[in-house]
Amino acid sequence: MQLYLPIAELPVNMFMIFGMGAAVGFLSGLFGVGGGFLLTPLLVFSGIQPAVAVATVTSQIVASSASGALAYWRRKSIDWKLALFLLAGGVVGTVFGVLVFRLLRTIGQLDVVIGLCYVVFLGGIGMLMVVESVRFMLAQRGATPPEPRKLRQHSWIHGLPFKVRFQRSRLYISAIPILALGVFIGFLGTLLGIGGGFIMVPALIYLLKVPTTVVIGTSLVQILGTMAVATVLQAYSNQSVDAVLALILMVGGVIGAQFGAQVGSRLRGEQLRALLGLLILAVGVRFAVDLVITPQEPFSLAPLVSGAAP
Repeated sequence: MQLYLPIAELPVNMFMIFGMGAAVGFLSGLFGVGGGFLLTPLLVFSGIQPAVAVATVTSQIVASSASGALAYWRRKSIDWKLALFLLAGGVVGTVFGVLVFRLLRTIGQLDVVIGLCYVVFLGGIGMLMVVESVRFMLAQRGATPPEPRKLRQHSWIHGLPFKVRFQRSRLYISAIPILALGVFIGFLGTLLGIGGGFIMVPALIYLLKVPTTVVIGTSLVQILGTMAVATVLQAYSNQSVDAVLALILMVGGVIGAQFGAQVGSRLRGEQLRALLGLLILAVGVRFAVDLVITPQEPFSLAPLVSGAAP
């Protein structure tokens, strides 16, 4: 069944898009991540313009994050003060990301920058996750189990000024790294169409020493607020959010996540991390291949056509 996307300006198979959203939702439920870093590349590979794919996925992330944040709020597993600090930095990063997004789109370099960022970023993250998971599994098979990480060991970050007390997280830490982390996640999420949860959660645990009991819920609140602002700014400033595409992806994602959560409960943590690392690495490799191979249509007159007088 063909469906015309008004903002992407091309017809697509509705069941293909629905299946894509369901597949990413399944992986999100399986690995416990937002899935934006997978959904955006899939849309790009299916022929949708990167600008539309990035902006539209932000709205899908808002829906999934809202559902997750509500569940953690009911469990009282959110540090609202920490979430507000992260959100304040995230809004600043989002505004900056939208401006850079618009600038790169104006000069015609947005597609290249998005591709390069995915290659470097996903390639590096995927490789680190695979190596760490393999080492953990090998250590479990050996005579000496892996030594647990000391989450409460202080680092140079705890010596920075402008300290704030976060009672829910039992932290007394500088606001500088918290705001900086929010800015980075907001900027990256807006530019690449990712929620950033798979960066935010490890950073909160291993850098800021936030207790794991409140990390995921707090991260979801920050992602929810940041991506909501990004969606509004992208729709207003760049007119690149396709509501029809977003709705289909949301419905598919919600259904797929239920099945993914059931399968994920049967696998061990190190196995999930290894599979997720391989998946992230595969997406990065695919982007690298697309950047080096010769396109079928090496020249395009699209800017001239769109700017021509009627």
